[in-house]
Amino acid sequence: MVEIEINTTVLPDEFIAHRLGMVPLISTNCDEAIRNTRDCTCLAGCDSCSLMLYLNVQCNDDSTMDVTSHHLDLVPAGTRDIWAEALEPGGDEVAKRSENFGKPVGKDDASPPILICKIRKGQQLKLRCVAKKACYPRISPYQVLNVTKQGIAKEHAKWSPCSAVAFEYDPYNKLRHTTHWFEQDERAEWPLSANAQEEEAPRDNEPFDFNAQPRRFYFEVETDGSLGPQEVVMKGLAELQAKLANLILGLKSQPELDMLTGAESQANGQVVTNGWGAGNSGGGWGSGGGSGWGGVTSPSRASAPTNAWSSGSPANSGGAASAWGGGATSAGWGSPEQQANGWNV
Repeated sequence: MVEIEINTTVLPDEFIAHRLGMVPLISTNCDEAIRNTRDCTCLAGCDSCSLMLYLNVQCNDDSTMDVTSHHLDLVPAGTRDIWAEALEPGGDEVAKRSENFGKPVGKDDASPPILICKIRKGQQLKLRCVAKKACYPRISPYQVLNVTKQGIAKEHAKWSPCSAVAFEYDPYNKLRHTTHWFEQDERAEWPLSANAQEEEAPRDNEPFDFNAQPRRFYFEVETDGSLGPQEVVMKGLAELQAKLANLILGLKSQPELDMLTGAESQANGQVVTNGWGAGNSGGGWGSGGGSGWGGVTSPSRASAPTNAWSSGSPANSGGAASAWGGGATSAGWGSPEQQANGWNV
């Protein structure tokens, strides 16, 4: 998001906001160093999901002044009164950021800056930029500053950190896939690349192999500075590995998937003996044998009469127990015979 406060240049706000959106920011380890906006609990922005940059330039000389990406200043995380709502300090994302994370590429080194606009004496440009890890479609260009990477270049070119990618194979042209046109000396007019040092030079009397295939490919990756070439290649390999794993899993039959699921259950030590949980026998609400309500067995019919709420009946030593009161000869729930009632089973 770009909020322009003062713009007395000859360029409109939309044009300047569009040029700001093309400025790459250092996004090393952006997968963990900044939270996705859709996953954040804040309302308008916080240190965990957003980056804020300020630009305030005014020309006081008679010569033309260039406003570049070096004039963008990153607000450090933890600065108070920069967000609309008072939030707690940033989470784990802030701790995983590098020292230059979020700064414009080339600000702290001798790299040439990116030109934003030119101003004359008396003109001023003052604005605030908020960079988020998300994409907002259906919004006018001057409202969005998409600079941190979230997505792949297959969906949109703005998500590509690469500016050029080239590859080469067979630097000595052993396979003769390329016809070298030359006037006098082939080696002088077609110099070898640096990749030729990785292979053995062909011999003069070496026979030509018609079935030979290229075995080595040399890639050269150049980025815009937001991500390093090594990080781009490693993340690309990880994505390719994940796609191949999903493909292999999709080609497996259902019995093989069931075997994998069973192996995972045994590896986790989850052995289920009944539908409610582990136990010896009987009920499924607790451990222990006999009762299904927690390991309490019913009294023997030959035992002395017991009462759930009062003393048992002294009339019969082997009488049945009463659930609500009274002995074996009492009315109600008690049974006059030596039989188990509905509560003492």
